[in-house]
Amino acid sequence: MEIRTASSPKDVKHYTTDRLREEFLIQELFVPGEIKTVYSHIDRIITGAAVPIKPLILTAGDEIRAKYFLQRRELGVINIGGKGTITVDGKDYKLDYKDGMYIGMGAKEITFSSMNENDAAKFYFNSAPAHTTYKTVLIKPEDCVRVELGSMEEANHRVITKYILPGQVESCQLVMGMTSLKPGSVWNTMPCHTHDRRMEVYLYFELPEDAVVFHYMGEPTETRHIVMRNEEAVISPSWSIHSASATRAYTFIWGMVGENQDFDDMDAVAMKDIR
Repeated sequence: MEIRTASSPKDVKHYTTDRLREEFLIQELFVPGEIKTVYSHIDRIITGAAVPIKPLILTAGDEIRAKYFLQRRELGVINIGGKGTITVDGKDYKLDYKDGMYIGMGAKEITFSSMNENDAAKFYFNSAPAHTTYKTVLIKPEDCVRVELGSMEEANHRVITKYILPGQVESCQLVMGMTSLKPGSVWNTMPCHTHDRRMEVYLYFELPEDAVVFHYMGEPTETRHIVMRNEEAVISPSWSIHSASATRAYTFIWGMVGENQDFDDMDAVAMKDIR
């Protein structure tokens, strides 16, 4: 498990391109036959991925000082690869492309498997500290709350699919979902915002090899960007904007952890104030 420490906005505005990428960009998450995890000190979120050729067992490791991974945590998962199975304490859950799961605190044995090793599942996950146990749920995107926003004129026509949120799939603090841009649209979360009460992680995918995403971060008056590619993730501190434009349409998974689960609790930034 890789460890990332928190960063002050006063320091970040002096970072070089390489340092910015080192602190916030997560690359090479989807490694065939492995589980990769990154532990951030920012709200103690763990971002990870499992690409099972043979079954892979999620273990705690030394870093979280737990008997098992979800002893004090909860887990949200979305599959962005071939068909797969997640086994939770002996019960199998089958996940197609873009199916998700919420796994509650206290689940002891979690195994990731692929239905076809030549078309392996790609289980992307976020995990947050938890204080109580909520029901483990298989999540189908067609059963989720969906919101269509933006327009072609503003190049941000998109559909937001909310997987884990109060009133739909209950959790302690983790909120998770997916945003898909319509063909011809390239902007997300612009006009931008911050939310001091929650941090966020984005995973960008459904991009061809030669496409890039310009992810914008930093304080609204001290913006920076990170060039990203397919199936790369980025950590966004609570003080930072989190927005992007790209060379073509894309999809991204967002996971939020922090003080509350109110999706609309955000501080909008006026276009005239961005620098």
